Amino acid sequence: MALISLKSLGVTMSAPLFSNLDLTIGSGDRLGIVAANGRGKSTLLKCLTSEMEPTSGDITRTRGLRVGHVEQSVPPALFGRTFQQVVADALPSGQADSEMWRVDVVLDSFDVPEDMRGRPMQALSGGWQRLALIARVWVTDPDVLLLDEPTNHLDLARISQLETWLNALPREVPVVIASHDRAFLDATTNRTLFLRPEQSPVFSLPYSRARNALDEVDASTERKFQRDMKVAQQLRKQAAKLNNIGINSGSDLLTIKTKQLKERAEKLEDAAVAAHRERSAGTIRLANRGTHAKVLITLDDAAVETPDGTLLFRTGKRHICQGDRIVLLGRNGVGKSRFVTLIRNAILEPETAENVKVTPSTVLGYSDQALSGISGDDTPLMMLSRRHDVGEQRTRSLLAGAGVSIDMQERKIGVLSGGQKARLVMLALRLDNPNFYLLDEPTNHLDIDGQEALEEELLKHQASCVLASHDRSFIRAIGNRFWLIEKRRLTEVEDPEDFFRQVAQAAA
Repeated sequence: MALISLKSLGVTMSAPLFSNLDLTIGSGDRLGIVAANGRGKSTLLKCLTSEMEPTSGDITRTRGLRVGHVEQSVPPALFGRTFQQVVADALPSGQADSEMWRVDVVLDSFDVPEDMRGRPMQALSGGWQRLALIARVWVTDPDVLLLDEPTNHLDLARISQLETWLNALPREVPVVIASHDRAFLDATTNRTLFLRPEQSPVFSLPYSRARNALDEVDASTERKFQRDMKVAQQLRKQAAKLNNIGINSGSDLLTIKTKQLKERAEKLEDAAVAAHRERSAGTIRLANRGTHAKVLITLDDAAVETPDGTLLFRTGKRHICQGDRIVLLGRNGVGKSRFVTLIRNAILEPETAENVKVTPSTVLGYSDQALSGISGDDTPLMMLSRRHDVGEQRTRSLLAGAGVSIDMQERKIGVLSGGQKARLVMLALRLDNPNFYLLDEPTNHLDIDGQEALEEELLKHQASCVLASHDRSFIRAIGNRFWLIEKRRLTEVEDPEDFFRQVAQAAA
């Protein structure tokens, strides 16, 4: 049974985000919404909740439908409230005292520790804040659940826990998920909507299989378009020949035939539909200056410690070689980010590094998950001009290609979207021309096109790198070596799949 029906729905801002969208959402649906950054996913969710009116078309909802919407960011008013209060505040007025058991049931379902429940939101990690927002919506017992980028800030353990929780929900409650996490979409959805400005295809398949089906449809559409345009061109050539003959001979019949051929060509051209071309949110390109050194970094049982000196683990004897793409595996808190910091410091200040030897020709390209290499008060143009002497016109051209439009280039970086900031960082790394990349959660702010472009660039340039990521699709695509950190030890494993399974089993 359809709980929500969309008919010819469209939203236009400065340009159409989507149009002519026909869609039904009903029992059993686990719908994934896929689109590039800023292309309408959050807008569509707001239309489904009645928070925003569409530009065109109609939305029909069953009477009394309760729609639960989990947004990406925490409302500022909630920061002073504790985890438990944030969830309890969502209960209907007057029911909080008698219905507190519902809050406890929801918090138990997310394995929220007792001491965590009393902490204020501003003291929680991004992952716990995310779970608090989901719990806050679920406690209201919604008929439809909408999730906007639910895996943002979650580690693999929490992502697996969320997957398990979603897959255990009653099937009569449809779930709509807007996400860039390909593996998460594959694990939790059974339908996929590709949101596009003109026609938005829907497939009754999870993301990866739907993407293959979409590629086939686009390829077929493009072949038909090329055939139709070729036939139209041939018709116009025939019409031109007949027109010349008709003029010379004075034949009215040939004049009529010429007109008919032109009309047929025009109809074909008007009806021809070119395959969709996704407007790029900005290109990602990397560089690799190369080096003759085989070994870039040698770790001689280096100690990885917390800032206060507490030992997390020792590395053992390890080598990072040219062409290595090493993925760090491990649960939150085991020391992945501290290990990344150790290597970075060893490259930047080799004289201070103990038991870490860096080949002098190693040139670092570094990005962390907070994108701390850029200042929100700087402008993109100033930042690049200061770091790289390539001239203003070249800088502006590079920024435009990376998705930072001319009108945004002299505005503060703080107003850029997360995707624009991530692409700006990648552009800066490219201009640094490194031969070794150190990347901490590089896909955090990238849409699927950006993730795939980053993968392609790292592979194409045979870039040496060490990276930490919770993105399973990215890890599988990029890694050729895997270092697992657990039980205060670093060991090399053949692939990440056993680790992924262990995390999923622990969450089940």
